[in-house]
Amino acid sequence: MTAPESAASRVWFITGASRGLGRAFTEAALSAGDRVVGAARDVAPLDDLVARHPDRMLASSLDVTDRAAVFDVVEHAVQHFGRLDIVVNNAGALFAGMVEEFTEAEARAQLDINFFGALWVSQAVLPRLRAQGSGHVLQISSIGALGGFPSTGLYSASKFALEGMSEALAAEAAQFGVKVTIVQPGGYWTDLYTSSRATSPNPVYDPLREELAKQWADGSVDSEPRLAAEAVMKLVDSADPPLRLLLGSMVYDVAFAISRQRMETWAGWEEVSRAAEKAVPAPS
Repeated sequence: MTAPESAASRVWFITGASRGLGRAFTEAALSAGDRVVGAARDVAPLDDLVARHPDRMLASSLDVTDRAAVFDVVEHAVQHFGRLDIVVNNAGALFAGMVEEFTEAEARAQLDINFFGALWVSQAVLPRLRAQGSGHVLQISSIGALGGFPSTGLYSASKFALEGMSEALAAEAAQFGVKVTIVQPGGYWTDLYTSSRATSPNPVYDPLREELAKQWADGSVDSEPRLAAEAVMKLVDSADPPLRLLLGSMVYDVAFAISRQRMETWAGWEEVSRAAEKAVPAPS
């Protein structure tokens, strides 16, 4: 891996920068001597970083679900630092509940934050990155995008949507020198779960909830956000970053297990799949 020549003068735009992984990414970028625009609904937790790095840290209040506000904040960021180099779509939330339990408002809120927020930021920064012929967009996805899991179905849906959009974005932006990486973290000690919102529980799912609670109590392997930030710094320093990057042994193993299971299922139904297609001339 080789670092870009302009590494010392990179400008980051990080959403959800005030806590969790976003805070860790912000601190790592500042420690590397880079400049950061940290965007969050509540920027008060960033006051200490602004005080320590007044010339290199800009805190911007932002609700990523507000498309017009996103474009305004990105414009202000460019005016302040002159350019953007690394964009981290990290803002997100978890709405927990069985698929059947979600109200329309809850389902839309989950997609608004995790998918549409990242879409608005991606749309806002692309003209700038295209014009300068460089840039790296990091879409912070999740282990939840590897498959659907009980009680996090809408969260997974939002991350599946993010990844599908980001794959297309990567192919579209490559011709302009802009890179896109989908980062898939496993468990980290952030407040994603403690700040999560829950649906009104349907009692028919109580046995499943109890079983899930036992699994989670016995199987936590969460790590320090600092380790994710160290991996991200290696990623942005690479001259040839991947489209996808798994963060953590647990998510790495789960990704391969799910992929193998899918391949085995597809192979088992190969005859049916192939029989469902036979090219014929276009109807007259």
